[in-house]
Amino acid sequence: MPSQIPPAERLLNLVIALVNAPSSLSKQQVRTSVAGYGDAPSPDAFERMFERDKDTLRELGIPVLTVDAGGHSDDVGYRVDLDAYTLAPVDLTSAELGVLSLAAQFWQDKTLRTDTARALTKLRAAGRGDPGVGDAGTDVVAGLTPRVRAAGRAFGPLLDAIQDRRPVRFTYRAASTGEVRERELEPWRLAARRGGWYVLGRDRDRDAPRAFRLSRIEGSVRASGAARSFEPPAEVDVDAFLSGRGGSERLARLAVVPERAGAVRARATRPERAADDVAEDPVTADGRDVLEVPFTSLAGFASELAGYADAVVVLDPPDLRDAVVVRLRTAAGLDAGERENGQGQGVDRG
Repeated sequence: MPSQIPPAERLLNLVIALVNAPSSLSKQQVRTSVAGYGDAPSPDAFERMFERDKDTLRELGIPVLTVDAGGHSDDVGYRVDLDAYTLAPVDLTSAELGVLSLAAQFWQDKTLRTDTARALTKLRAAGRGDPGVGDAGTDVVAGLTPRVRAAGRAFGPLLDAIQDRRPVRFTYRAASTGEVRERELEPWRLAARRGGWYVLGRDRDRDAPRAFRLSRIEGSVRASGAARSFEPPAEVDVDAFLSGRGGSERLARLAVVPERAGAVRARATRPERAADDVAEDPVTADGRDVLEVPFTSLAGFASELAGYADAVVVLDPPDLRDAVVVRLRTAAGLDAGERENGQGQGVDRG
């Protein structure tokens, strides 16, 4: 005997039939013409199946209307309200399409790559009335495509759990100790940082916020509670979360070369002062400006400041200064290694 059609496929068949019906479809027409309803063993079973499917479609936001042509039950039909169901015309500029193209290219993981490619194809087709939109959109973001490693099998279940606000359980291998243990988490958000994916949320065992790298999750992610059983915070500072500082704001005191580090200057909380006014700081004796800049992520801010090299000197706090120094020494060591191996730029190999 042929296998029964899955419920999801039956629902899709019903939507297609109701959308394309000239006026409406009666129950009898649905039973005889829509694939999946012929599996019902009796008229009563068909009635229950059809009523359940109608309710499901309406819960999904598909407006199934009842059309009463003459008052007799046999004359009652059903159709989809196309005015309420049809998407409004999509009118994208080349820049907007370019940004969407960039977002789609971000997903290199096979679990979502197919869906994003299909969505982008439909959006490009929607803008076909504007010649050249597709090519112009590609030009807007040329060379800017981000790359993140594959998220792995845990990504899909965690994304579903975040949307449903459902707690999950998984086996996790700690990076620092190698310990493998079961964790229960109320997942708040997924984030890509430092080339990998992290899930952020409240660890129920520790009753504290925690971040877990998806590549260290072993086995499957399993639901451990009901949907809507927790409420995530409205705002989650990902960088602060991953730095382990819990999002508390701190103040950095910096000595900056005049007219350098404009992005840092824009975030300063007090007017710039010439270094001549702060004789107690001998490092600022060369005429630098002293700024006070708030930050939450130690690692993120240290990496930013290290990018300015000697144009920015950290006066306080000490742990930020140490983190910047470590990054600068690492960069200097890499550069020295390249020169020693004859791989640096400008090396005479003759």
